[in-house]
Amino acid sequence: MREITIAVVQFQPTLNEPDENIRRMSDFINKICTEQPVDLVVFPELTTTGHECGLRFTDYAETAPGPTVSRLAKDAAQYNTHLVFGMVSKAKVESVLYNTAVVIGPDGELIGSYGKVHLKGEERLAFRNGFRFPVFETEWGNLGVLVGWDMAFPEAARSLTLDGADVVAVCANWEVPHQDEWRAYCVARACENSVFIAAANRVGEEPSYQFFGDSMVLSPRGERYTGLEDNAEGYGIARINLDLVRQAREEFQLFQCRQPLAYRNVVRKY
Repeated sequence: MREITIAVVQFQPTLNEPDENIRRMSDFINKICTEQPVDLVVFPELTTTGHECGLRFTDYAETAPGPTVSRLAKDAAQYNTHLVFGMVSKAKVESVLYNTAVVIGPDGELIGSYGKVHLKGEERLAFRNGFRFPVFETEWGNLGVLVGWDMAFPEAARSLTLDGADVVAVCANWEVPHQDEWRAYCVARACENSVFIAAANRVGEEPSYQFFGDSMVLSPRGERYTGLEDNAEGYGIARINLDLVRQAREEFQLFQCRQPLAYRNVVRKY
């Protein structure tokens, strides 16, 4: 069996306080990984800054690798774990910002990053859309990453699983009153792709939003292995068997029975 342990962290960033948020992220990593060995720790979207930073996103944007990645990479290396977390990154052109999820390996090296493809509302004023869905190779399997509203688009998770993802880590800032949609999307993406979902959604309030948490780890059949339904900080830990991905795909034949030629309208612009 290919078994790994995953932690999803339900975090409340302090708006416009990246140093404080990074320190508290490190505290969570230390607490989780001293209790038991963990292979993957997932934090929410824009964990280092908060959501409603507006023009100040430009002040907080970093390249990856950069100072924030370097600070948290020390924790990844110390505890021999993978980290996935949300931050604002910038391209070589200083004015181009992305709502980014970063993946750090257990050796403390940056494995890669993903720029959120599906931007919602005022995010379009601050960030540029990402343009691809990378899958990252790890020592235990293939890891895909999505951010927030990406979960509303079935094509995103399907792209990752067609490229071999065994686990999809989701960094989210999903807000009230959309908890029913959040739960439905998480279960649907797990079941329709026969993939593990490790979804970390933030909690707390900002001037225009209230966030509800409901972080979870789901099996390829949509079973909830762990979850945090309270609107409070915390973390959930699940031990998963990655062989269940292959077993579910063989049983349900979701990929073998696809008919791509019939789906041409899926890629047609609205």
